[in-house]
Amino acid sequence: MPRGRKANGSAATPKATNGDLGFEATLWSAADTLRGSMDASEYKHPVLGLIFLKYISDAFEELHAQLTADRESDPEDRDEYTAQNVFWVPQAARWTQIAAQAKSPQIGEIVDKAMIAIEHDNPRLRGVLPKEYAKPSLGSTRLGQLVDLVNGIGLGDAEARKHDVIGRVYEYFLGRFATAEGRAGGEFYTPRSLVRLMVEMIEPYKGRVFDPCCGSGGMFVQSEQFVLAHGGRIGDVSIYGQESNHTTWRLAMMNLAIRGIEADITWNEGGSFLQDAYPDLKADFILANPPFNDSEWGGQGLRNDARWRYGIPPAGNSNYAWIQHFVYHLAPTGIAAFVMANGSMSSNQSGEGEIRKNLIEAEHGGLADCVIALPGQLFYTTQIPVCVWILARDRRNHKFRDRSGEILFIDARKMGAMTDRTHKALRKEDIAKISAAYHAWRGKAGTYEDVPGFCKAAPLDEVRKHGHILTPGRYVGTKELEDDDEPFEDKIARLTSLLREQQLESVRLDEVIRGAIGQIGYGK
Repeated sequence: MPRGRKANGSAATPKATNGDLGFEATLWSAADTLRGSMDASEYKHPVLGLIFLKYISDAFEELHAQLTADRESDPEDRDEYTAQNVFWVPQAARWTQIAAQAKSPQIGEIVDKAMIAIEHDNPRLRGVLPKEYAKPSLGSTRLGQLVDLVNGIGLGDAEARKHDVIGRVYEYFLGRFATAEGRAGGEFYTPRSLVRLMVEMIEPYKGRVFDPCCGSGGMFVQSEQFVLAHGGRIGDVSIYGQESNHTTWRLAMMNLAIRGIEADITWNEGGSFLQDAYPDLKADFILANPPFNDSEWGGQGLRNDARWRYGIPPAGNSNYAWIQHFVYHLAPTGIAAFVMANGSMSSNQSGEGEIRKNLIEAEHGGLADCVIALPGQLFYTTQIPVCVWILARDRRNHKFRDRSGEILFIDARKMGAMTDRTHKALRKEDIAKISAAYHAWRGKAGTYEDVPGFCKAAPLDEVRKHGHILTPGRYVGTKELEDDDEPFEDKIARLTSLLREQQLESVRLDEVIRGAIGQIGYGK
């Protein structure tokens, strides 16, 4: 990561105009330069908190100026701001006041007091904002440089909001902090391309969207963006979430607040298994990336839980507990898309195979609608490949064509492109190809055809013959070789000749290398 500084030791502030969305990496580089030896997990909250403060203050100041110009409005009336979904920012907490004191030795205390004042005047933000700016580990000099850095970007004006500048900066920083933290950072962030794939598959246009392990809220953000991109309204979906990590819950609340997304997200230490915050919720859509393969999920004390309709999940692995938790919370025609460990598709240990069989053979044509095998290196927590399950509560009535007699398998393991030396992301064309196959199979658009090596609509009888294993590779087969019109005999002769040429060249190069080594006195 670039760590250059100006001659005076301060980080360079990237210049960005409204609508200029190419500056996220430059901004991150400058912010990361200031981090120095400070741990990413500790540094993350002050940085994201300042971005949030700048955003709500810019939005407030813009509306404040409009109300001041309108002689019939009172710019100090809080109701004027609430009516337009703009947070009220007290005088001492406004960004102009903060920026003017960036060089003050007391800047940490100043920002902490600003955060406390904002939470006091905005009940939605109670307990959400970071208030650790006066900590010695951050330091007034470093904090002042961060304030200057964030001050160089217009985040809250109407044009910036139109282009979702703050959302992109915030999301970009979440991803980069997850990378910097490594395995520990993955619990709060699901890669954007994977979230987008699931959203494109189940299309949460309208209804209740639920994520019982919501992390930093990426599923909800992508759902809202999908609705807006397809002509819907931001209020067309009702959002419910639960998170057991309080720090991560705070990230989610800020992530949604900067986009004006109303959500009912609950934090409790018990988590979704031990302390289900929405026991009666039946969601139209479930989107989730649960902490799979968890051996300490509390299963031993939940052996008789009503959620285990298809079998008691093993106490040593949470995978089938999560799957049945999702099913339990689905509405009668609800649909779920979630990430799972690859072992979930084939494991027969501790009764998991029997639970999978029961899910496949359930009433109304079973619950398993589609299974997608994905490439490795998509996550910050693990390099191993994962899969996406799509379950539909009633596959006979789900949206379009009745496909209850078969399951769609998609093998996307060879898709994606490297984004750095260790991580990969699904490309837009990958997501489009996968979702198009699913929607064509469902009868929404286009004509579906099996594609060897990529997708196969397998009848349930075929799945039964495979022992109810759901690994796509068992069904899709291999990609057919393209016919290049070269006669087989000619191709064999050409390849044989090429092989001989390469072997002769190899012998020649060996001679050259040995001669060179001999000339410098080695190899004797």
